[in-house]
Amino acid sequence: MRNLKVRLSVLTFLEFAVWGSYLVSLSMFLGKVGLGDKIYLFYMVQGLVSLIMPAAVGIVADRWIPAQRTLSLCHLISGLFMCAAGVYAMSVLPADWLSMSTEQLSGIVQFGPLFTLYTIAVAFYMPTIGLSNSVMFNALEKGGLDTVKDFPPIRVFGTVGFIVAELLINFIYIGGTTIQMSYTQFLTSAVFSLLIAGYALTMPHCPVNRGKKSTLVQALGLDAFKLFKSKKMAIFFIFSLLLGVSLQITNGYGTLFIEQFSAIPEYAAGFANGWFASNPTALISLSQCSEALCILLIPYCLKRFGIKGVMMTAMFAWVLRFGFFGIGDTNMPGVLFLILSCIVYGVAFDFFNVSGGIYVDRQTDPKLRSSAQGLFMMMTNGVGASLGTFIAGEFVMNKLVFTPANTNPIQTLEGWHEAWLIFAAYALVVFVLFCFIFKAPKDDVEGVKAVDKAEEAPVNDNI
Repeated sequence: MRNLKVRLSVLTFLEFAVWGSYLVSLSMFLGKVGLGDKIYLFYMVQGLVSLIMPAAVGIVADRWIPAQRTLSLCHLISGLFMCAAGVYAMSVLPADWLSMSTEQLSGIVQFGPLFTLYTIAVAFYMPTIGLSNSVMFNALEKGGLDTVKDFPPIRVFGTVGFIVAELLINFIYIGGTTIQMSYTQFLTSAVFSLLIAGYALTMPHCPVNRGKKSTLVQALGLDAFKLFKSKKMAIFFIFSLLLGVSLQITNGYGTLFIEQFSAIPEYAAGFANGWFASNPTALISLSQCSEALCILLIPYCLKRFGIKGVMMTAMFAWVLRFGFFGIGDTNMPGVLFLILSCIVYGVAFDFFNVSGGIYVDRQTDPKLRSSAQGLFMMMTNGVGASLGTFIAGEFVMNKLVFTPANTNPIQTLEGWHEAWLIFAAYALVVFVLFCFIFKAPKDDVEGVKAVDKAEEAPVNDNI
């Protein structure tokens, strides 16, 4: 059985190493080649494809192609297209592109081809997060193991894989620069995808249910929308969407913001010889380390403060996440605020997702359990995250940061700080509204039952 746990740990490690290879660093490459004003589209598309592809691919895995083979096929397609994105960028950029300015590189890497290849890759990657969970649950059950007890320690290796990939692309030099600054991150992600495409085929067989009948609405989980008839659930899902607006903003822009300090002499040669400005992905990886640790705090916090208290803590943590970015820099003492921002990220991300999942489970009919959880993820990571990245990019970043009015790095940096404080103000408004509008259920989660439910909840799939 220990061998099975090791095999599944490797599976989830590779699964999230694919994502960690580009999710927090992509903006730096796009900014370098003159696509800074299009960054939000690359992150928004992740939420858009998540509205359709996971459900569609899930139907295929349930009815026709075993989940482990569907997982392999999706990673094969995703890896090939991610590789194609890297090869395209490599083929059009001149050999000395690293020595050229953003203005000189603008227009060389065309948005259309790169975005299309990237979108197809992401469209087939996003369903694999749920598929990998299905494969692991199936393997644990066949191995006679307890999914509640044995799954979380295995899933933590997904976060470890994400962190390892971040550190890899931050410190490894290829072609005269670190992977985080280059199109090589596409190729790195593709390698991990192709590895898991082969490795998934070694997993225990997953059954299919060819004879199972259901309507298209049921198959897509859309019957869960009837939950909006309940006022308390409607309020909860609306706040899930509002919170989801914040989810991908720092993933999309955090490293590019930190890297901006390296263009300013006082920071480039400042504290620790500008180490933090030169290693933004390594700094941001503290966020994922915090996530792994915060998972351990959730049972205690649920027992001590209840569901509403934990949700409020998560929402205020988003205020601090953005606010610390807004006042931080890479010199002392400003770098301490960036580090604090990474630490509170674990609370901001995990506390709402896990406690929110528990709330949905307790407030819905067991027959709608899976659909309700899917709706919760759709509102946060689908609609909310897509809407948030669009608004952040089009109406904030492109007005304050990626604008011709910023003629030097100092002005650009001022735009960054203003943008982060705007996001912090938004998160504060959501927090205040939630405090007054959302009413905790009478049977608020307390005691042993809260701990049991928290332990059942898997580690967040969005890292």
